[in-house]
Amino acid sequence: MDNMTQDLWQHYQTPLFLLTQALSCNFSFAVITAHNPASTLLSSSQNRLLDRQLLREIELLGSPYRALIGASPDLSHMEKSWAVFIDRSMALQLGKKFNQYAIYMVERGEVSLVPCTLAGYNEVCLGRFNDYVRLVYELPDLVT
Repeated sequence: MDNMTQDLWQHYQTPLFLLTQALSCNFSFAVITAHNPASTLLSSSQNRLLDRQLLREIELLGSPYRALIGASPDLSHMEKSWAVFIDRSMALQLGKKFNQYAIYMVERGEVSLVPCTLAGYNEVCLGRFNDYVRLVYELPDLVT
């Protein structure tokens, strides 16, 4: 495990989720993005294309979903993401399909960081999902 990947893993453990409406934690759901696969920074147009592909995959599942932004606490890094009401195995398949290092799973109101394509990392329970949520009137436009 190189230092850069370890640093990323640490950063993933302090997420901020920007939502336009509260999500019920009575149901399990995953938070998944298609942005910046394998932590490679892409242009906003490349990320939008991947996001549209992910949305098509989500719609094919026929499960409820909501748009959100996954961000660093200081908002210096933001990625369009989706809360998708699917089980863990489906969520991991989607994360792997879009070459994501990790996804977030919310189960019984607790959020965990779950590795997808990173070998040698273990799932980390981060605590209550709502502690990482900020409600906003509208999601910010993302430009890189």
